[in-house]
Amino acid sequence: MSQKKSQTVKAAFSGFIGTAIEWYDFFLYGTAAALVFPKLFFPESDPLVGTLQAFATFTLGFVARPIGGIIFGHFGDKIGRKSMLVITLLIMGIATTLIGLLPVYESVGVLAPALLIVLRLLQGVGVGGEWGGAVLISVEHAPDGKRGFYGSWTQMGVPAGMLLSTVIFALFSALPEEQFLSWGWRIPFLISILLVIVGLFIRLHIMETPAFEKVKESGEKAHLPILEVLKAHPKQVLQAMGARFAENGTFYIFSTFVLTYATTQLEVSRSMVLNGVILATAIEFITIPLFGALSDRIGRRPLYMGGAAFTALFAFPFFWLIDTKSTSLTWMAIVIALAIGHAMMYGPQAAFFSELFGAKVRYSGISMGYQLASIFAGGLAPLIATSLIALTGGDPWGVAVYLIGMCIVTFISVYVTSETNKKRVNVTEKTSIEKSIH
Repeated sequence: MSQKKSQTVKAAFSGFIGTAIEWYDFFLYGTAAALVFPKLFFPESDPLVGTLQAFATFTLGFVARPIGGIIFGHFGDKIGRKSMLVITLLIMGIATTLIGLLPVYESVGVLAPALLIVLRLLQGVGVGGEWGGAVLISVEHAPDGKRGFYGSWTQMGVPAGMLLSTVIFALFSALPEEQFLSWGWRIPFLISILLVIVGLFIRLHIMETPAFEKVKESGEKAHLPILEVLKAHPKQVLQAMGARFAENGTFYIFSTFVLTYATTQLEVSRSMVLNGVILATAIEFITIPLFGALSDRIGRRPLYMGGAAFTALFAFPFFWLIDTKSTSLTWMAIVIALAIGHAMMYGPQAAFFSELFGAKVRYSGISMGYQLASIFAGGLAPLIATSLIALTGGDPWGVAVYLIGMCIVTFISVYVTSETNKKRVNVTEKTSIEKSIH
């Protein structure tokens, strides 16, 4: 293996491992918000109200994500991608570990949910700065014609993190109820610190990306990257935000809200639904790089729009299958939704968003588009879906219509975006202008 290819693989693997660890932390909170936090941190509320309150704290993490995106995007474009990835990993790991040490409402009253909110906000800041840097480490090291494939390695970290968090949480949730609520739920959060040590070791041994090195050499570094993005690329930021709606919002319906819906409305066992999510994320771990590689051949737009259309068409069938209470049909619904519909959008996404912006503001640009949308898409999705279930008396038709609406936003946003898979990313703006003159 050549040195250049070795560095490409190492960078992509670094993006994958670090992202898996960060999202292990983030998803762990979502699972606990559905199954544990209503009882331990909001016990004075009606069960449905307690779930809404727990999902509200879940949403706060998404509100904080753009803050992390702006902060780390700014310094990632000025100082470098690599150093930001080390800091975000530390923030996320420490916050998650501390959640595992929190006292509950019964011990300290309202201080318990207050501390939970603070740590959730820190999680949001950390993961908000993480994705952009991890993606650029992979994409900017990748050769032309393979950015979709190598960029998807970072995306694979998300189902890997979710799979790891769900498996570990499922193991401890198998404990007797009293033991699980007493101490069992804490262990998955405390394990985070061990994962962070592994991630730091890997990230400290990668090189800075060629694109950022060229920006430094050319002297073109942006003074205020966020302002330059808003001034030079407002359309691309909006297009990235729109493209995120279906991918992000539906993901949290299919992976997080489904836990609450199935256990509270259908009264099926939480282990049955968790096992379905585990199976789906394991399969998506394979389909994401397949769709990423396919986007290098046929383009980012056809796959992305195809994923949005597929998910819209599957919105009602998803709930029809879940409502049967059949284990095999429930698993089938979750697998189809995540491993096909979601993966078709998520596989090409890292390369697609990176190719929308110039190198000197790329970290800020992709972070802003990705993280701002996460507030209105994934952050609100479980909360809105739970509210719709309450309004319709337990009937999921309102949630299905909501899913379709998000898919329409994404389909239109990608349709009006130019194809990017032939665009070069490891050139500076000056180089691009010089090439066009000559």
